[in-house]
Amino acid sequence: MARVPSAVVAATGLVGGYGVARWTKKRQLGGTVLAVAGVAAAQQWRARAGGKAAGALSAAYIAAFAGSHPLAKKVGAWPSVLGVAGAVALASWAVADRKARKA
Repeated sequence: MARVPSAVVAATGLVGGYGVARWTKKRQLGGTVLAVAGVAAAQQWRARAGGKAAGALSAAYIAAFAGSHPLAKKVGAWPSVLGVAGAVALASWAVADRKARKA
């Protein structure tokens, strides 16, 4: 079975969490999607790149979520979410997924 890259899991958590919260009008449900994907990504980061990298990427994931809120006031909600999701995905690929492909 093919592995889903952690970059995809993390980006999907950010985009999916926002989408679910917006479309269902239930922020807690969106938060659950965000949290489940974040935990899954963190497990992959730890397995692929170690504990320190997983901690740094987890901090980036949380910072992206928090930072998307003030950014949304400047550029709009979807551009903000997509931008931070892309940034987290790029960091995840660079730190964890790129190494896993070489191994």
